[in-house]
Amino acid sequence: VQLVESGGGLVQPGGSLRLSCAASESSDKDYSIGWFRRAPSSGREGVSAINLKDGSTFYADSVKGRFTISRDAAKNTVYLQMTNLKPEDTAVYYCALNIGTPISVKAMGVQLWYDVWGQGTQVTVSS
Repeated sequence: VQLVESGGGLVQPGGSLRLSCAASESSDKDYSIGWFRRAPSSGREGVSAINLKDGSTFYADSVKGRFTISRDAAKNTVYLQMTNLKPEDTAVYYCALNIGTPISVKAMGVQLWYDVWGQGTQVTVSS
């Protein structure tokens, strides 16, 4: 399976973007898809994730109330709607797939549990 992110770009503070993560195929073993980001001079952090079995979601505290994760199963695509963007949201955003490992909602934000990663899409928030 391959993951392809799209939707990144340059946006002003307070603006919005919607990222997409398209999977080349799906499997009954797929457990969750997560969004992670790596800012300059920082490690990769979990932003949001969705459980593909029951729809439960994870959000990092820094994005709660601003970001929304959703899924279109028919298109094998997960979206990350980002609103009220801030300069500190500037990063390369990656999506990743957890295959077959049941984990808690909190653990969905931990990159250790993810098996397949996309190439990333750059999000820059600047005036």
